[in-house]
Amino acid sequence: MNTYMPYKLFIFSIVLLFADIALAESEIGYRLGAGDKVSVRVYGESDLSISLLLDESGVINYPFLGEIKVFGLTPAELEEVIVSGLKGDYLVNPNVAVSVVEYRPIYIYGEVRSPGSYSYQPGLTVAKAAALAQGLTERASENRVYLIRENEGEESREKIDMSTKLYPGDTVTIEQGFF
Repeated sequence: MNTYMPYKLFIFSIVLLFADIALAESEIGYRLGAGDKVSVRVYGESDLSISLLLDESGVINYPFLGEIKVFGLTPAELEEVIVSGLKGDYLVNPNVAVSVVEYRPIYIYGEVRSPGSYSYQPGLTVAKAAALAQGLTERASENRVYLIRENEGEESREKIDMSTKLYPGDTVTIEQGFF
């Protein structure tokens, strides 16, 4: 028997633990927006558990509570809203979990072979997004890359590089280089 096998298993377990922590931390500050697919689970109450795609209205119609404004809330804040709404009158101690099942897409335009929208994945950079868009064209400039990101209702356009980390809803434009 290989004596290193328990160590490999231990290392693999540690790597998985840190990957789970990183994913959880990425959702802590994440703000919900149009295009996100969200799952709301109330343990022991299947009629209150839903999955839905958030539309432009910013409002969901939740069973028993009615309309809830969700745009700009973190998943944890939405959990608190639902728990406080259900607690007392409807349930004694509701156990609610809100998670993002699918993030809103990122958009990449300009000098890429297949411009358009692509599913966001944690850890996505401009270079990885360009690869999803089947790579850069011959005319693309890696020095003329711009990002439009919405932050609390305000949009800003800034010059970035290929290693810039992207977030759900970001729009990247890669312009032509001058030869």
